[in-house]
Amino acid sequence: MATTNVQTFTTGEVAKHNTKDDCWVIIDGKVYDVTDFIEMHPAGAQIILDLGGQDVTDQFLAFHRMSVFDKYAPQLFKGLVRGATSTFESKEKRSTQLSRVPYAEPSYWQGFKSPYYNESHTNFRLAVRRFIAKEIDDAEIDTYVKSGDAPEKDLFLKMGRAGILAANLGPGKHLLEYKGPLPSGIKAKDFDYFHEMILHDEFYRIGAPGLSDGLACGLIIGLPPVIKFGSKELQKRIVPQCLSGEKRICLAITEPQAGSDVANVQCRAVKSPCGKYYTVTGTKKWITNGCQSDYFSCAVRTGKKGLKGVSLLLIERGEGVTTKKIPTGYSSCAGTSLVIFENVRVPVANLLGPENGGFKCIMHNFNHERWYISVVCCSCARRSLEEAVKWCEQRRAFGGRLMKQPVIRARLAELIAQLEASQAFLEHVTYQMQNLNYEDQNRILGGPIGLLKMQAAKMNQFVQDECVQLMGGRGLTQNGMGQVVWRYRSASQFNGILGGSNEVLSDFAVRMLDRAYPRTSKL
Repeated sequence: MATTNVQTFTTGEVAKHNTKDDCWVIIDGKVYDVTDFIEMHPAGAQIILDLGGQDVTDQFLAFHRMSVFDKYAPQLFKGLVRGATSTFESKEKRSTQLSRVPYAEPSYWQGFKSPYYNESHTNFRLAVRRFIAKEIDDAEIDTYVKSGDAPEKDLFLKMGRAGILAANLGPGKHLLEYKGPLPSGIKAKDFDYFHEMILHDEFYRIGAPGLSDGLACGLIIGLPPVIKFGSKELQKRIVPQCLSGEKRICLAITEPQAGSDVANVQCRAVKSPCGKYYTVTGTKKWITNGCQSDYFSCAVRTGKKGLKGVSLLLIERGEGVTTKKIPTGYSSCAGTSLVIFENVRVPVANLLGPENGGFKCIMHNFNHERWYISVVCCSCARRSLEEAVKWCEQRRAFGGRLMKQPVIRARLAELIAQLEASQAFLEHVTYQMQNLNYEDQNRILGGPIGLLKMQAAKMNQFVQDECVQLMGGRGLTQNGMGQVVWRYRSASQFNGILGGSNEVLSDFAVRMLDRAYPRTSKL
């Protein structure tokens, strides 16, 4: 909002405009003519008329998010209060620069030292944040959340051109072969798991986990099996389409009767007598991005019962493939779906890995998937913590700011401690991923990653529950001051189930401990 060559007013002059036909107010040192807005005010006209001609900054902040100010202020702006100083941060600064709220960013971006990051990570974070601010602003986020529509193809194409889709898969061969640009201009050879972590962090801090999943999840877990186990011909055809945003992909493992128990997959793929194709029949459930996907990296049964009869097959949307949305606790723009295969013919060339060797192919990306979910948990918890801190600083009750209440400060302290502990664990594991070879990662990192995901999921759920408590009824409301916390809280339990439940992963980690225990060691 331009403030040069504009009128200035004294508070006395503003005070004269206090009627239904001529009503001005002051917010943050600026004067706004709300005469034509009075009748549109959601809480009725009287609340504005009672405050006509006055400074209503505190009242505004008690009931409205800054996105409301961003929406209406430009069209209602009248002038400046003479001698007053503005304290609100601009929309551009809030959306494109690092937050100055303590603990709102990982510690490296709040002035602390770290052995993990350098200038390239800061440049990368800011480049991604600027992209999001430009292409997915708050109004668009709200529209997606409320409509439940899948993210538009044009947005995916922009993400593809910016290199965001390619970067979502982390460092590796695919990135070295990728010919397009990456955010901040970083070279593929310099891109590491900390850059990938930052990318996920930025996309999950937008305040809408359903939309974030709709933009990233299917690609992150669905395309790696094609890259790692698909034929060269299949990779050449599928990978560029997905990284450009032209096509979308998802991972389809879970069934109504088989979640963490992959060995119980029932979806059947029967090879034809000629040996050229499979006929697939079965159902997949809770498949993230399934509704909008063109390709499905799908676990199917090609052999006997158990793990040794499971294969991984790339199924293309076409005749016999039906997807239906499953309503869940967060926005349907994630595309969580029931996927039905009815006598779908799939070329044998679409097999990912060896026939009946699909379990190892599925397991190949599980560490990365669980790590990614851990990043999501820390990102969501941190954004909700920032929301709660802002609320406690600006909400006035019991004669002062909420932050003046010891019980409030004690609650925030516990949230911060748990979040920072999980973040430190996450960065430690990320460093191991960056420096251990794949064989060593499989040998010693599976258990710690399982524990990391379990801890991060529990931490996130705790933080979201507590943030709702701090925000009171607003934290239970889909719109308004608490809408971001409400969205995160509604999705918080997902992470304790997806990618392997907390119970399965904790048991797995301790079984790994038992397997590695030196039998000669005694008390």
